[in-house]
Amino acid sequence: MAPNTPAGRPGTLTPQEEEKLRELWALTMKVFGVHGSPEESNGVEPAAEAPAATPATPAPAAEKEKKKSKLSVFSRHKKDKADKAEAEATPASGTSTPDIGRLSLSTDDDKFGQTAEFKAAIANIPAEDMRNAFWSFVKHDHPDALLLRFLRARKWDVEKALVMMVSTIKWRMGEMHVDDVIVKNGELGALEDATQTKDAKAKKDDEGFLEQLRMGKSYLHGLDNAGRPMCFVRARLHKAGEQTEESLERYTVYTIETARLLLRPPIDTATVVFDMTDFSMANMDYTPVKFMIKCFEANYPESLGTVLVYKAPWVFNAVWSIVRGWLDPVVAGKVSFVKNVDELSKFVPRDQIPTDLGGDEDWVFKYPEPVPGENDTMKDTATRQKIEADRAQIVHRYESAVLEWVSAGSSTQTDALDQRRKERDTIAEDLRKNYWVLDPYVRARTLYDRMGVISQGGQLAFYPGKGAAEPAAAAAATTAPARVSTSADDLD
Repeated sequence: MAPNTPAGRPGTLTPQEEEKLRELWALTMKVFGVHGSPEESNGVEPAAEAPAATPATPAPAAEKEKKKSKLSVFSRHKKDKADKAEAEATPASGTSTPDIGRLSLSTDDDKFGQTAEFKAAIANIPAEDMRNAFWSFVKHDHPDALLLRFLRARKWDVEKALVMMVSTIKWRMGEMHVDDVIVKNGELGALEDATQTKDAKAKKDDEGFLEQLRMGKSYLHGLDNAGRPMCFVRARLHKAGEQTEESLERYTVYTIETARLLLRPPIDTATVVFDMTDFSMANMDYTPVKFMIKCFEANYPESLGTVLVYKAPWVFNAVWSIVRGWLDPVVAGKVSFVKNVDELSKFVPRDQIPTDLGGDEDWVFKYPEPVPGENDTMKDTATRQKIEADRAQIVHRYESAVLEWVSAGSSTQTDALDQRRKERDTIAEDLRKNYWVLDPYVRARTLYDRMGVISQGGQLAFYPGKGAAEPAAAAAATTAPARVSTSADDLD
């Protein structure tokens, strides 16, 4: 456990929280078709290659009928179906685990329609595809930590956390194509596609994506007082209609996915600084704001540390009154309005605030263009497949450890539970190391790779050339600052 690890994370769980995590893993394994004893589990045999996470293709009629039957488990009125679901809920070890067929699937507080998305995913996406997409989603994270994000976001309600996670996987696979398109193609892919495509819409999407990167509409730079990576958003650079909705969404997801690469335990959240200097209503565009809110609340839960709205003019009062109504109260509570650099420095060291925001850091964003051939490593499919085969073996070990832990139940002695956790922690570290070996083969290089912020093996230099520490070291020596204001009543 890293120093100053917040509550609700691996290594800091209460017995009750650990039980919730165990319940969520049990349900997750069932969704992925991985259940029963480790020796008899379905779908966890190591594969030679981990298949890419792609949307399900249309199935033959007989297979469609079989998939439709999955939805029948949501019926709670027919005894024979309930009995069948109960029988399937018992793994080979004889230890009872939660049954997907008995989920209440409440639509209360279902702001983004995730219950319907969950049902659609269960009905239409093969379990193995869902499983592969999940492990692609994990990347360098601790798998427990990823599940705990969804549990914390749903106030430790296991069923709601499962619904949220599965709907997020469906969103990543079918709607946004996060790993197989956005992350895989990256900036150079967009540049090459923009010059080669004859499709006017696709060309405009690619050019809009690159235009936002080049102007620095937002950029990742530095650490706040709590050691969190920061994303600066310059609102004045956005004009409604200048980019397509698709390019705005791709740019948003690309930035969030890149920011994920900068997180290291105990730091698992980022700070967003909205620079409202020279903001006017011409810069206001509610559509991308709604998409950003959905991303953070529905698909990247528990990722925001704090949101700083800097130098907001009085005209922003009307905007905030609307936006605040869309926000979850927990997210809204993370918003602070800071009027000047003195207030901003309560959150961010003054020497790490760029001079154009009134700070002391002589740094200006400059976009480094993609370099031809920078992604050539991705063409080495033989090496990639070997690394993916290694990863499949590690995933199999992790899933087996989870199944043993679930089978043991909460009656296990504290020492035994600690040992189970340490086993998973050890395997999770193997997964983390494996990811950074695999990374050059599955992720296109970003501007932060070219800047030297991210280097080989996932090494980070938030201030290249200055010897800056990674977030974990910075956080160990600091504590989170007090909030200045959560109201827009005193805007300039």
